[in-house]
Amino acid sequence: MLPPKSEFSDWYHEVIQQAEIMDIRYPVKGLYVWLPFGFKLRQLVYSKLREILDRDHDEVYFPTLIPEELLMKESEHIRGFEDEVYWITHGGLEPLDVKLALRPTSETAIYPMFKLWVRSHADLPLRVYQIVNVFRYETKHTRPLIRLREVTSFKEAHTAHRNYEEAEKQVLNAIKLYKEFYDFLAIPYMIFRRPEWDKFPGADYTIAFDTIMPDGRTLQIGTVHHLADNFAKTFDIKYETPNGDHAYVHQTCYGISERCIASLISIHGDDLGLILPFDVAPVQIVIIPILYKGKEEGVIELSRKLYERLKEFRVVLDDSDERPGAKYYKWELKGVPIRFEIGPREAENNKVVVSFRDERRKFSVAFDDVTPERVVDWGRGLRERLRWKAIESVREKILICRSVEDVADAVEKRLLVLTYSCEDCEREFENYGSVLGKLEEVPEWLDVSLEGECVMCGGKGYLVGVARTY
Repeated sequence: MLPPKSEFSDWYHEVIQQAEIMDIRYPVKGLYVWLPFGFKLRQLVYSKLREILDRDHDEVYFPTLIPEELLMKESEHIRGFEDEVYWITHGGLEPLDVKLALRPTSETAIYPMFKLWVRSHADLPLRVYQIVNVFRYETKHTRPLIRLREVTSFKEAHTAHRNYEEAEKQVLNAIKLYKEFYDFLAIPYMIFRRPEWDKFPGADYTIAFDTIMPDGRTLQIGTVHHLADNFAKTFDIKYETPNGDHAYVHQTCYGISERCIASLISIHGDDLGLILPFDVAPVQIVIIPILYKGKEEGVIELSRKLYERLKEFRVVLDDSDERPGAKYYKWELKGVPIRFEIGPREAENNKVVVSFRDERRKFSVAFDDVTPERVVDWGRGLRERLRWKAIESVREKILICRSVEDVADAVEKRLLVLTYSCEDCEREFENYGSVLGKLEEVPEWLDVSLEGECVMCGGKGYLVGVARTY
């Protein structure tokens, strides 16, 4: 049995293990093993991400090892990671002439190659991405899928453009792509421009996607960075203009990690385990024959007939010897969206009993009415219900505050605070929680103005987020 979801930390660690997402017993802190069911979930989620990016990006793969001289070349960038780098100092028993870093992120590995690839304006825009592992010596409390020392599924995109404005258009496009991805997963998000002191090292500015976890803490689930020409100047990435001059490219980068799966598990799950949207569920449909002695034949025959009809989906016919209750528990824990039950009465009347994982109510339909097209419609309906349920859950954890005292009290209660600040006062909110930055746009499900009176000084302010974060 799982702890109740209200005890979120315990629930999360147990559901990760009991639903067979990961085995957390690997003997290195902050490293975990993907189990087959969890790995399939990962593949399905990231296949959607690939589908979105493949429209106008090319997938690449860069080496894991970065020479020290390259990693250190962009001083502002490495200052953001120097305490987190793993260093390789020996090859076998021999000391290396040049220390090698396990990539904490890939800018300093990729951009020397951009210098070789970009020659002329005809080579631009350049858009590539990779899904790789990155290593960071995380000293805070590690959590599976949330805070790791080896991030196994880091999608990072890197682009190069002719000027600042074209790079800014790519930032807006990246935001649009990430919206599509998280809408597909039915995960609500808010988009903040990170404050200057908390932007990506070396970036001109950083845009972040944040969601709110069941315990009220916010989780950063995606970032988009406008790099301007900062890295281009460091790595001498120039192109020949149509006039024959040479100019530095302007760049962007943007990333999503397996935190997207952490949010998927956490936001949609319940006391019984996972609840997964139909499109990314490793098992989309389970068929459970209810067998009684002497009446097995008709039940098994109809169950197999239904299985054959729905084979285009990821469907399991669970004809094991386990009791029906045990089967229900198993597949509810794994978040299977649609369950069919067929007993002697159903076999006799050519019907099936249907239940959806999110609603857990049962209803009977004629066997002939269970078509692939109807199953797809049921899947769409389930995702829409998950989306609105998640929005309601997130909305309950947001408080709009118009005084400093209210901010402190709300953050203490683990709510995401939206309040008004001017640029001069924004950093003062660090006294109460993590400053998420300026809200870029109001979600359709939230009724609030982006501008108001700064609660610190009374001047003209903009909407900022303050919260406890992971």
